[in-house]
Amino acid sequence: MSLNVGIVGLPNVGKSTIFQAITAAPAEAANYPFCTIEPNVGIVAVPDYRIDKITNYIKPQKVIKAVMEFVDIAGLVKGASKGEGLGNQFLGHIRQVSAIAHVVRCFEDSDVVHVDGKIDPINDIEVINMELAFADLETVEKRIANLSKMLKSQDKKVKGQALASQPILEKLKGILEEGQAARTAGLDEEEMETIKDLHLITLKDMMYVCNVDEDSILEDNEHVKKVREFAATEGAKVLTICGKIESEISQLESDEEKKEFLGDLGLEESGLDQLIKAGYETLGLNTYFTAGEKEVRAWTFKKGLKAPQCAGIIHTDFERGFIKAEVYHCDDLFEFESESKIKEAGKIRMEGKEYIMKDGDVVHFRFNV
Repeated sequence: MSLNVGIVGLPNVGKSTIFQAITAAPAEAANYPFCTIEPNVGIVAVPDYRIDKITNYIKPQKVIKAVMEFVDIAGLVKGASKGEGLGNQFLGHIRQVSAIAHVVRCFEDSDVVHVDGKIDPINDIEVINMELAFADLETVEKRIANLSKMLKSQDKKVKGQALASQPILEKLKGILEEGQAARTAGLDEEEMETIKDLHLITLKDMMYVCNVDEDSILEDNEHVKKVREFAATEGAKVLTICGKIESEISQLESDEEKKEFLGDLGLEESGLDQLIKAGYETLGLNTYFTAGEKEVRAWTFKKGLKAPQCAGIIHTDFERGFIKAEVYHCDDLFEFESESKIKEAGKIRMEGKEYIMKDGDVVHFRFNV
């Protein structure tokens, strides 16, 4: 699925360092603004103990994990919505992502210059959020300016769309003028569908990633506490990551070395694994599995999808010719240890077109085309 998370923030907050550690991709990380101009894209496996556990009982020739796409977008600066610092180009890249991870500098280091000369995470957040809001405001104002022409159209569909969107656009304009995100407007599904073609940046879900020093990885420093208080007002997720530590972890070759390194630091899981999982959750994604001798594979789907739609993720023919789904949950496999014993226990179900797929389902789709 083409769902991704864009990594944004001011210059020199550690975005590219964190991106490198996530993906081991060669994003340029340097101590000066705009060292990243074109967005770097990295595809990473979603950490999921379940797929590893499934292979203990079903021995496949191949294992394919679910993946997340991360996009490293160049640092924004104050005035980006007006074109400062190549801002228009960068904002265009943000419009293409599904959700946003806003990296905030929460560490002191005189060797790494801050674009404003001081460490103030809330100010940094507000600068970025304001620029994103102003960029959306420009988009909304352009659409409002075109409404009069659309309302005079002889095309009933065009006129109907204009009538439906007018009150929504006026509501968004008022919110965005105050520098607030469009997602705070409380739009319902129908309203969201009406203005979907605007691709507003501030309608996207956002999580805050606090980049901290080694001393603050186990206990929040004052900067992180302020970010948590701010994020609580938006209902946004907050993660703490030490880019320096994650870079060191990414250089280790084996999982055993990484686990030992984390253990020495008193950590159970890397910050990057937490970020990948948080991105998956923020996008509202679940995983189902297909399992057999040839392949055990994790498939990503949006929460709430029905069995035929999930079958279509594998191949459109599967959805078009869907008959039924043979389903059990991976927990059943962990309990009974083989598909034959799951069947004996009556835990394998035949589900039809209205079945809503669940996270952790193991499924065999039956279809005919």
